[in-house]
Amino acid sequence: MSQNHTYHFDESHLLDTLKHYLPTQGPLKDFVHHNTLHAFQDMKFYDAIFKASAIFGYQTTFSLTEYRDLYRINRITPEILTRIICERKGNQDFETWQFRVLHKMYSWAIESRIGKLRGKWKDLYPIDIDNAVQPLLFRIIGSYIDQGIAISAFPFEDKGLLSALRSLEDHSLVSFFKTKKARDLLHDKACSITKLLEVVVGKDHEVYYEQYVYDQQFGHRGWSGMVSTLEDRPETLLYPKKLALEDMIILELLLEIDALESTLGEEWEPLGNSISQPPVDMFADEPATELQEVIEIWQDAFEWSYYDTVLAGLMLTLPADSTVSVPTIKSFQAIFCIDEREYSLRTHVESLDSNCETFGAPGFFGVEFYFEPAHAKFYDKLCPAPVTPKYLIKEVAGDDSHERAKEIMFAKHSHKLVRGFFLSYLLGIPALGKLIANLVNPTMSPAIADAFGHMNPDAELTVVYTGAHDKEKDLQVGFTAEEMTDRVEKLLRCIGLTEHFSPLVYVIGHGSSSANNPHHGAHDCGACSGRPGLVNARVLAYMANYQPVRDLLNVRGLLIPKTTQFVGGMHDTASDEIKFYDEAVLTDKNSQLHAKNKQLFEGSLDLDAKERSRRFMSINTKQPIKKIRNDIKKRSVSYYEPRPELGHGTNALCIVGRRDLTKHLFLDRRAFLNSYDYTTDPEGVLLGSVLAPLGVVCGGINLEYFFSRMDNYKLGAGTKLPHNVIGLVGVANSSDGDLRSGLPLQMIEVHDPVRLLMIVEHHPEVVRKVIQSNAGLYEWFDNEWINLVVLDPKKKTLHVFENGKFIPYIPLTQELPMVDDLPHMFEMTPKMKTNHILDATRENLPVHIIK
Repeated sequence: MSQNHTYHFDESHLLDTLKHYLPTQGPLKDFVHHNTLHAFQDMKFYDAIFKASAIFGYQTTFSLTEYRDLYRINRITPEILTRIICERKGNQDFETWQFRVLHKMYSWAIESRIGKLRGKWKDLYPIDIDNAVQPLLFRIIGSYIDQGIAISAFPFEDKGLLSALRSLEDHSLVSFFKTKKARDLLHDKACSITKLLEVVVGKDHEVYYEQYVYDQQFGHRGWSGMVSTLEDRPETLLYPKKLALEDMIILELLLEIDALESTLGEEWEPLGNSISQPPVDMFADEPATELQEVIEIWQDAFEWSYYDTVLAGLMLTLPADSTVSVPTIKSFQAIFCIDEREYSLRTHVESLDSNCETFGAPGFFGVEFYFEPAHAKFYDKLCPAPVTPKYLIKEVAGDDSHERAKEIMFAKHSHKLVRGFFLSYLLGIPALGKLIANLVNPTMSPAIADAFGHMNPDAELTVVYTGAHDKEKDLQVGFTAEEMTDRVEKLLRCIGLTEHFSPLVYVIGHGSSSANNPHHGAHDCGACSGRPGLVNARVLAYMANYQPVRDLLNVRGLLIPKTTQFVGGMHDTASDEIKFYDEAVLTDKNSQLHAKNKQLFEGSLDLDAKERSRRFMSINTKQPIKKIRNDIKKRSVSYYEPRPELGHGTNALCIVGRRDLTKHLFLDRRAFLNSYDYTTDPEGVLLGSVLAPLGVVCGGINLEYFFSRMDNYKLGAGTKLPHNVIGLVGVANSSDGDLRSGLPLQMIEVHDPVRLLMIVEHHPEVVRKVIQSNAGLYEWFDNEWINLVVLDPKKKTLHVFENGKFIPYIPLTQELPMVDDLPHMFEMTPKMKTNHILDATRENLPVHIIK
C-alpha cells in the first residue's frame, strides 16, 4: 500500500506515547506500589480496563464462569446482584438482564491490537524475529544497567549505550552483529529510529512506523518500561547510567536488521511491502458491548457483596452519643502505620489492655527526608514516592564495626582469579554446611533482608539542624525546631491526639524481613518508598521529645505534659517481632511502665502470629502459641519459603475516622486505618492533608494487587520459583526473558480483587468540598478507581459518591456473625489448599462483630 502523504512520522510523539503507556515500576530496591494502569486513570474505571484489554490483551476481570461460581458459593449475594441490576438497568428490564448475567453464553476472546503488524514476519519468512533478537538485546541492556552482580563494569559505559557499543565494535575482535550492514548502520552518524524503520518497514510505508514500534516495545514491556523509568528517574539507580528509550529502540532495530540479513541474506523486503490493510488505530476507544455490561454488573456485585457487610457492621456497632464517657488518661497510646497488617496487631493490643489507645497514620509519620546509614555511599528516600524531600538524616555510628564485613562469605577477595580459586575450595565446604544448617533450622544471616538492620539502634541521628553550613548535596542536614514542630503538630492534630496524653506514646513503624525474596521491598512500608519505617518512627519520637518543640507546641495551643515521653519502635510484619529505640531517655517511672508494656506487646504479637498462621499450610494453628510464633519467625528467614508473608494480599478498605468506628469489628486484616477526629476539624481543614496521600499509597497498593490477581502473567510477575534477578533491577524467568513487573503469584493468590472502598467519617458536603479542591485526589473517586462512602456522624447515615454527588446508602445486610474468642475462630478456619478462585475467596473471613 502506498503511503498516505498527509501523515508524517514524529519520533518525539512516539516516544512520549510509549512512555505514557509502558509500565513504570522502578528497580527492585524502589518497588513502590502504584496503579498498574496509571496511563488510563483519566478515564472511568470500566472504560479504562476494557480499553487496556483491547489494546494490550490484558485480562482485567474474572471470567463469566468465575463470577458465576462466586455467585454459587454466595460470595456474590442474590440480594446485592438484584440491587445492582435494578440500579443499572431499571426494574422494567430486570428479568432480561438477570438472564443475561446468570445464564446467557457469550463468546469470550481477548485479541490485542499489539503485535498484529510485526506478527506478519512469521507469515512471510521462516524466522522468529523475537527469538532471534530479544535474548541478545536483553543481555546487552542487562549488562549495561547492571548494579553490582557483574564483576566488571560495561566497557565505555560513561559514553552512553550506543556510543559504548560503537567503541566496543571498534576495539573488539568479535562483534554483537553478524553482518556488515548492521555495523555500518550503527556507525552512521545519521542513525535514528526513522532511518532504521525505512530499512525494516520501508521508505514508502511511513504510516506503519508507529504501529511497528508499539508492537516491538510492548512485546517486552518489562524491559522497555524499566529503561523508560530509569531514563526519567535516574536517581533510582545507585550506580547511574546514561540511558534512553530511544537508544534501546535503535539497538533493537539494528539487531532485527542483522537477524534478517544473516538469516535471509538479500532475499527479504521491508515488511510494509507485503501489507495491504491500513494501520491499526492503536489507542482508539473501545465501543461498549453487552458482555462488558454484564461483566460490570458482576464486578460491582462482587465488590458490594463485601462492602455491604462492612457498612452494615459499622452501622450495627456505631457508638451512641449518649454513651460518651468522661476522658481518662490511657495506660499508653500507640501510633501505628495505617497498613492493614498493623490493623490486626492493634486489635490484639487493645484486647489485652482495654485502657490503651491506638492510632493510625501513614508510616513515614509526616517526616520526609533522605536517610544516609553509617558506612553507606547512597541515600534512602523515606517518604511517599511523589514527595521530594529537602532534608537529610545521617546515622552517626559510635562503633565503626560493620556486621556484614564480619561475614567471611562476603569477602571481596574471592573476586580475584587466584585468590578466588583457593577461597572457593577453602570456604566451599563450610558454606555448604552453613547452607544445610539454615535449611534445617532457618536463622537470620547477613545474606537476608533484615528489616531491623536498616538502622543501627545505637547510632545517633542528625535530627537537629545545627547551622547554615550544615548542608550536603543541596539537602539540609536535620530539621530546625520550627520545622520539627510543624510536623509533630500536623501529625497529632490530623490523628486527633491533642489532649489527654498518656505517660508513654509509642510511634511504631513497620518493615519486613525475608530471605531469597527479590520483592522484599514490596512488603516494607509504602509510605517510606518501600523501605522499613523504623528511622521515621525514631525521628518523630525524638522530635516530639525535643524540649524546644514542646515549647513551640505549647505556644500553638497543643500542650504535651512533661511526664509524657514518645518511644520509637518497629514491627517486623514477617517475623512478628518488635524492637524499641532510645529507651535510655525514659524516666525511671516511665521505664517501669515501658517494661510492663513490652510484655503486653509480646502477648499481642503471639496472637498476631496465630491469626496469620491460619493462612499458612505449613503451620498448625492449634499448636501452642509460642511454637506458632517461632514457626512464623523461621518463615521470615527461610531460603525455601516463597511466602514469608502475604503482604497486602487481603487489602480492600481504607477507613478514615475515629477508632471507635471499627473497634468492635473483625475485618480480617483487610482495612487501612487512618485515625481522624472530625470533631476537631469541623470545616475539613485538616482532612485534605489526611486524604491527600491515601489515593496514591492505599489506592496504588490496592490496584497493583487487583491487576496482578486478575492477570498474573501479563500484569503480574508470575510464580516466584523460576525468577532470576537481573542486574539487581528486576526479575525474569531466565537470563533471556522479559523483566516481570507487578506482583508474583505467591503475594496475590489469596487476594480478593475488589477496588478499595474508602470510608470517611464526616459530613458529606465537607468531604465533597475537600476532595474537589485536590484535582489529583478527586480523579481517584470521580473516575471510580476508588469507591468512596461517607459516614455522617451526626445523622448516622451512609452516603455513596457517584457522578459527583453523594447518594444515601442503606445496607441490605441485617445481621452479622458474632465472635467472642478470636483465637478459637482462627483455629477453626480451614486453610487454602489450592489457588483456585473458589478456594482463595473462602480464605478471607466475613465481617464479624466482636462481643
